[in-house]
Amino acid sequence: MSSLANVLDGLTVEGELYEPQADGAVRCFACGHRCLIREGRRGICQVRFNKGGKLRVPWGYVAALQCDPIEKKPFSHVLPGTNALTFGMLGCNYHCGYCQNWLTSQALRDPASEIAGQFVRKIAPAQILEHARRTKASVVVSSYNEPLITSEWAVDIFKEAKTAGLICAYVSNGNNTPEVMEYIRPYIDAYKIDLKCMSEKKYRTLGGTLKNTLDGIKRAHDLGLWVEVVTLVVPGFNDSNEELWDAARFLAELSVDIPWHVTAFHKDYKMTAPDNTGPQTLMRAADIGREAGLRYVYAGNLAGHVGEYETTHCPKCSYPLVKRSGYVIRAYKITREGTCPKCAEKIAGLWTKDSSKISLCNLS
Repeated sequence: MSSLANVLDGLTVEGELYEPQADGAVRCFACGHRCLIREGRRGICQVRFNKGGKLRVPWGYVAALQCDPIEKKPFSHVLPGTNALTFGMLGCNYHCGYCQNWLTSQALRDPASEIAGQFVRKIAPAQILEHARRTKASVVVSSYNEPLITSEWAVDIFKEAKTAGLICAYVSNGNNTPEVMEYIRPYIDAYKIDLKCMSEKKYRTLGGTLKNTLDGIKRAHDLGLWVEVVTLVVPGFNDSNEELWDAARFLAELSVDIPWHVTAFHKDYKMTAPDNTGPQTLMRAADIGREAGLRYVYAGNLAGHVGEYETTHCPKCSYPLVKRSGYVIRAYKITREGTCPKCAEKIAGLWTKDSSKISLCNLS
């Protein structure tokens, strides 16, 4: 067993998202893989394991804890201009070759990730809430690794955050189950999901399935969570008009109010052959989203190069409601009632009733 595994195995508790089997195995419900884990073995995520017929799960540490603008998650319809305290652990149920957080996500899977042990810091949920207070965060987010596989830890943190009146959110690949969604639903408000492509074959190369992701998006939406969807547009992988249209149509059929973010790929981890995504590709993808009927489409990661696709516009009268430059809010016009000030159209999202909490730069 690696030294990192020894450290992480010591930072666990008995899980709640599993079912014991008659032969001593356990069935995990944290994600769509629904791993059957036998005694002494690990799930696909590597961080949930069977010890003595009980499922042990990560608890009591962070490998990343940082306060960022909420726009960085990215959420464009959740309290724009406010701070989000984001925490993450180690491990993932996918193995995406272009992962930008691979040191944390691929722990115990890629030997090069052993260095991630240096990031591990023991902490209690109450201490994380204190960090949120000090950084004046309005949102607490589970991200960096796949939050579904550390849901017991997230729920314990979110319980503290909800008592303080904070919004709680997941940044996830969407490979969820009815059981895990029922488990987290009382403590979560918003859910950002990566829709990586619209090909079952390509999804399997990343370690997931397209069907699970599409079902996961629908499940989160049907539960009443605020859902935003991100597609990282990778040249030669998922940037064809056909795939982009398939993604946009799926979301529009579910709800035209779901924001769709098309973001720029850059060479990272094991995927260094494709070119970095250019602004014209992003704008083509965003145009497709709008043509498919989506009311809120954004192009990200190329600030200043994607025109109107950084700004939230009223879908009825096109009035610019939230002007952005990258993660910076330059103007905020949505009313306390969450409507357009020009035509009174209701704008879908989670909006602040106190605009004084919004951090504005070069207000115009």
